[in-house]
Amino acid sequence: EEQLVESGGGLVQAGESLRLSCVVSGFTFVGHAIGWFRQAPGKEREAVACINSIRNTYYADSVKGRFTISRDDAKNTVYLQMNSLKPEDTAVYYCAAIIEVPGRPVSDLEGYRYDYWGQGTQVTVSS
Repeated sequence: EEQLVESGGGLVQAGESLRLSCVVSGFTFVGHAIGWFRQAPGKEREAVACINSIRNTYYADSVKGRFTISRDDAKNTVYLQMNSLKPEDTAVYYCAAIIEVPGRPVSDLEGYRYDYWGQGTQVTVSS
């Protein structure tokens, strides 16, 4: 069974950092792009960052320069390092996986339909 499990969320003050982890199981990690998404109360879900199978990365403008996505294929894990957090970063953060077409890695943050989703982890940033 395909599973993505997020962890690392919590309550921090503005300016602090958190590192989220997404552990994947049940499918071949290599050959998938992994994205991080977030949804704040009353708002639509938005894409935050994505890393494809060849480690190209893509970020939302709102997090560029503050968030870094990385992957460890040996551990089937993707990380989202979040620095200089702001109250507007408060949301439930989800990771998701998409199977890439061989030879055609994901090449943008938007416009893809992800295949598998995790349950989410809460990030709360106080001012």
